[in-house]
Order: sequence, then C-alpha cells, then structure tokens
Amino acid sequence: MAPADRAALRSRVVVVGVCGSIAAYKVAVAVRLLVKAGAEVHVAMTPAATRFVGPVTFRALSRRPVITDMWAPDAPWDEPHVALGQRAAVMLVAPATADALARLAAGLADDVVSATVLATRAPVLLAPAMSAEMAAAPVVTDNLARLRARGMHVIGPERGELASGQVGTGRMSEPDAIVDRLATLVGEPGVPR
Repeated sequence: MAPADRAALRSRVVVVGVCGSIAAYKVAVAVRLLVKAGAEVHVAMTPAATRFVGPVTFRALSRRPVITDMWAPDAPWDEPHVALGQRAAVMLVAPATADALARLAAGLADDVVSATVLATRAPVLLAPAMSAEMAAAPVVTDNLARLRARGMHVIGPERGELASGQVGTGRMSEPDAIVDRLATLVGEPGVPR
C-alpha cells in the first residue's frame, strides 16, 4: 500500500494497546506515523509495557493522555477501557506478546489493553513480537488461530534479527507496514466513520 492510502486514517480514532516487549520502541514510531496521517491516537499500556517505553513518550507523540491504569483517579474517563473501545475506529495491539495473546484468547480483562479489546467492536490488529521459540510454540500458534477465528487481524511476526541477536521468526512487523494495514482496515466497508 502506498503512503497516500493512509488518508483513510484522517480524523479516525485509533486506539493503540502497548504490551511489554522490547519491540515497544517500534510502536512509538507507529504512533508518530498515525498522528502524521491525521489519526486521533489514544494509547493504553500494560504495566509491563511501561518497563520498556515510558508513558511520557507516548503522551508526547500522541498529544493525548496515556492510560496505564483502568482505575486511576486522573483518567480522562470514568471507564477508560469502555470509552476507548466505543470511540475506536480500529485498535492495534503491539507488540502482541505471547502473554497478551494468551490473555486475549482466554478473554481475560484485568489490564487496560485486554479490557479495551473486549470493549471494542472495531477491527483489532495484533502485531506479535517474541522469541522464535515462543512464536513456534503450539500454544502460541493455537492462540493466534483462536483469535483469527474470532475475527481479529494479525500482521507478522516476521523473520529477521530479534532483540537477542538471533535470527528467526518472531520479529514485530515494521511500523510502516502496521500503519498501512490499519489504513486498510479502517477503509473497509462496515467500519463506522
């Protein structure tokens, strides 16, 4: 997809759920690209995600408050996971760790990212990132198959150099490819404007 196709993102609400992996730094680039395309970007982070990239980074890039706790008294909404889920035209979960995929497949919702996924009716794009061994584990492939069967979209993981320095399948897709896929998803018929 050519970058010109990103016009579908203009004025659309994109919710980005960031999970705990070194690949979280690439999500910061994706948020920047989404804002540049004219999207209204809201970021939610798991507690583990904040150990890799701080909420201040995502607040600066998105120009909006970052939700890290469903129960924070200073949250912009009483139920941020519900508010974000209802506002979303599309949702991205990246990096979608093995843990996040398992939690989503099981329907767990005790962090703001998984709760928002359950609360949205918008298309959800998962961008897995993990070691090659984890990506090949039968439980991970089963969880991805279950999530696809429930209508979630998946981009990656890709083969390439991993954070460990090893080469294998488990690398998160590049931010440009993720943003292009989000633009395609919001441009599909039936996605509310």
